[in-house]
Amino acid sequence: MPITVLLVDDEPLARAGLRAILDAQSDIEVVGEAGDGAAVIPLLRRLQPAVIAMDVRMPLMDGIDTTRAILRTVPTPPKILIVTTFENDEYVYQALRAGADGFLLKRARPAEIANAVRTVAEGDSLLYPATVRALAADHGNTPARDQLARAALTERELTVLRLMTRGLSNAEIAAQMFVGAETVKSHVSAVLTKLGVRDRTQAVILAYESGFVTT
Repeated sequence: MPITVLLVDDEPLARAGLRAILDAQSDIEVVGEAGDGAAVIPLLRRLQPAVIAMDVRMPLMDGIDTTRAILRTVPTPPKILIVTTFENDEYVYQALRAGADGFLLKRARPAEIANAVRTVAEGDSLLYPATVRALAADHGNTPARDQLARAALTERELTVLRLMTRGLSNAEIAAQMFVGAETVKSHVSAVLTKLGVRDRTQAVILAYESGFVTT
């Protein structure tokens, strides 16, 4: 079964470009389009895409509010991939904090765009560590530090979290730690549960905002 994708962007040319790239992939299928976040929820219920590739800046309902609405109202939400022109964008960071699974630059090469969709569809985050670190620098806070302390992660779980902040997939973490992929999957699940976060992206943001990772 192909990975089904909904495109959300207020620029028709941007949607057309993404559609051409993604529809050229044998394992990806664009099932719908929307010109604004306000139209997304009804389309989700009808089309049930696996991934949404969504612009962060739109005139009526931006990617931040749309992400929040999806996670609040859709029982089994799709993966959310934010598409942006500028990587060092506070809008992008707020969308990630709201629950988006990663972000993609509009200037990315076609192969990178297709791989981004595959990455989030498989449950991995798509983050650029240097960018997230720079954006998180202005958001360090005591609640995040307290949340990490309360989680009482084991040394192995802390190692997994540190590798997650580098944008590594489960397979890459397994190679770094010389353990099996299933073992890493179990550790990642434990990290998310103990931290009380939705996914890897939220865990990475908390790691930066708490000061656990600074470089």
